[in-house]
Amino acid sequence: MKELTQPTEADTEPTPAAEPFPAVIERAVNRAGRPLGWMWDRGFRFLFVLDAVALFGAMVAINFARFGWTWPTYPRSHYWIGFSIATGIHLLIFYFAGLYEREVRLGHRPWLPRVAVASGIAVAFDGLAALLTDRYLMPRLNLAVFFLVGALAVTGNRSVSRYFARRRRGPSRVLLVGHGETVETARRHFEATADAEVVGTVERPNELFEIVNASQATDVLLLDLAAFSSAFPEPLTALDREGVGVHQRVSARETLLGLQSVREIAGMPFTRMRTHAMASHQLRLKRLFDLFVIVVTAPITVPSVALLALYVRMRAGSGVLYRQTRVGLYGKRFTVVKFRTMVPDAESLGPQLSSERDDRVVRGLAWMRSTRADELPQFWNVLKGEMSLVGPRPERPEMISKIERDVAGYARRHELPPGVTGLAQIHGRYDTDADYKLGYDLQYLVNWSLVLDIQILLRTVWVVLSRRV
Repeated sequence: MKELTQPTEADTEPTPAAEPFPAVIERAVNRAGRPLGWMWDRGFRFLFVLDAVALFGAMVAINFARFGWTWPTYPRSHYWIGFSIATGIHLLIFYFAGLYEREVRLGHRPWLPRVAVASGIAVAFDGLAALLTDRYLMPRLNLAVFFLVGALAVTGNRSVSRYFARRRRGPSRVLLVGHGETVETARRHFEATADAEVVGTVERPNELFEIVNASQATDVLLLDLAAFSSAFPEPLTALDREGVGVHQRVSARETLLGLQSVREIAGMPFTRMRTHAMASHQLRLKRLFDLFVIVVTAPITVPSVALLALYVRMRAGSGVLYRQTRVGLYGKRFTVVKFRTMVPDAESLGPQLSSERDDRVVRGLAWMRSTRADELPQFWNVLKGEMSLVGPRPERPEMISKIERDVAGYARRHELPPGVTGLAQIHGRYDTDADYKLGYDLQYLVNWSLVLDIQILLRTVWVVLSRRV
């Protein structure tokens, strides 16, 4: 087999949709493309409107089915307001559950389980809102029926949206990366599906980015781990930024790694490579959680910071706060603030990594470093949005340039906000190698959830109390 199967002229031409829309509809969609793209980039989805209509209509239909034209106890205006509030609650929960993120073209997961979980949480919030305001958003017995009907309606919206998107875009254009019999086996699997077509094969991925552009491939399938090793971190990261789906085939060996998110593509098991940053809804939810924690803990943290500032002033003299340039989200530089625990000329010989027993630390302030109390002023950076409570620790630019040369993929740490604490901090120590810390940081990135943030914050309390650094 040849090392590279170059795409043919037929391959490089975009495949027309199997069932194109009438010309008048296509012209209307093309004209609306620019404003729709502008709205999409700012978070608007037409599914918001479809879901709102479906949810509100479901509540009205359930009431009519149960009570007919005469609704009990309250005037209809009461019900309209309650239904509107319930609809808003559901849309908000659905947004933070990721139901409005752009769907992948290949290997998409079924919608119903995800919608059912989000609907269950939303219905629980409906009930909670009734308890807090003493105003039921709908008759209580309607909630169970609304959970079922609403989940089915929202799932139906996504099925319809998926159908029209697939009809307009046509089949996915797949580039296979591998060699020998694995490529031929994958080709045979794709012959039986109408959702995708193979537009070329590559044995060595050193020119993968250029070949993807030449063949106009929409998805890249890595058929073995050797292909992944040769393509990470580049060009896989660049492909992801361009919106090209990257998938790794799961063989019997990979199953021993405990993979839980395995998807089906043309009858074969794949896992989608998550080289991108956190989704926009996740970043916004994480930001709201940070602000909530800071506000709730302010009665404790504000007096503590004031007392610690006085103590540092007595021990280290003037210059209580220490400011330093660090690298944050997307590589943007910012000024981090912390209590000064070292002598003023600590880096007179140039930037140095701190160690467990650093003789530059001012006497009487070592405990602040071992308990991480010197990091408390960084709550100000969190309030400004430069940092998060949990995330990779921000590093200095001059240190990063050296580490990036030695540790492949280190720049991916900057795809999420830096944190006051993080997974690497609760499991690692001062002398933990940067490569191992990167493993923790990337594990945190791809598995992020509010539950994980809460676990890390609680574990940080134990690390502080035990002074395990």
